[in-house]
Amino acid sequence: MTTIYDIAKKTGFSITTVSKVLNNYTDVSEKTKKKILEAVDEMGYYPNSHARSLMTKKSWTIGVVFMENLGVGIKHPFFNAVIESFKQRAEQFGYDMLFVSRNIINEKKSYLDHFRHRGVDGVVVVCSISDDPEVKKLMESPLPTVIIDMHSSKSSVVYSDNSYGSVLAVDHLYSLGHRKIAHIYGHQETYAGTERLKGFIKALKKHNLDIPKSYIVNGGFFSMESGEQAMQELLSLDDPPTAVYAAGDNMAFGAIRAIKAKGLSVPDDISVIGYDDIDIAQHIAPPLTTVKQNMDQLGSTAADLLLDQINDKTKLNKAVTIPVELIIRESCKALKTDE
Repeated sequence: MTTIYDIAKKTGFSITTVSKVLNNYTDVSEKTKKKILEAVDEMGYYPNSHARSLMTKKSWTIGVVFMENLGVGIKHPFFNAVIESFKQRAEQFGYDMLFVSRNIINEKKSYLDHFRHRGVDGVVVVCSISDDPEVKKLMESPLPTVIIDMHSSKSSVVYSDNSYGSVLAVDHLYSLGHRKIAHIYGHQETYAGTERLKGFIKALKKHNLDIPKSYIVNGGFFSMESGEQAMQELLSLDDPPTAVYAAGDNMAFGAIRAIKAKGLSVPDDISVIGYDDIDIAQHIAPPLTTVKQNMDQLGSTAADLLLDQINDKTKLNKAVTIPVELIIRESCKALKTDE
């Protein structure tokens, strides 16, 4: 079996230099790195995990906490895509993922205690719920941590530009002549829900739109059923909106279902915009105009932030906002106005 000593002997570099290349340290020249990696491929070197852990004093494991309120779990297309992107990026640098339960040998422990017990090098939290006490413990601990889809000053965080996404949605509807624009908002315990609602209100002020309070309806935890129910409320109004912006694609799908059940058409009678751009959004009838979150960039950026902390042996409190864009499809239609 090829060892790190064999790689060092073949390339003429020290064991320390070979180890740095294998463990992705940045203080090695590209020329040196290339030569060592070519030798690794040629000689079929595969590091023994126990030996690598002893040498680097790392477990080469990243803990994963996943929390959401829909009961869908990791099958939700947004969370699934973000976690997969994170996983692919971390695997490029030799890390395994550890999804945890808080039960250890029938004894309930905090996430922090569990990760200490398992000796992980860092933790990624994919969390839609604000103010969870267990997540707060992780944020405030010395353990390298990155949070996806939530804001914090106690940990590194990565999230989409949620507020601006709402502005893009309202700008588009306004440009099509809509003035009676409603919003189905996400639960206010979630960072995305609060920021998207703030962005909607900001966009209304930008365009001097004075809409009734009844046009702003709670869509709960971003489900199709809650979107359908919220749309039914809007359709029951004496003066229903001509356009609806839902803070999640699943809620938008539910809204479209409610509109069709009422015998109305999208977009001929009511225009609809969603948020996320999950894969199915382009395949429904009509294809959904939506605000696209870059899920691949969310996951890979979070991985880079966490790996930087692990390699530097420091806890960083850094926030990265990922840009969003409006994807225009067929669920919105221009209105004629007198303006």
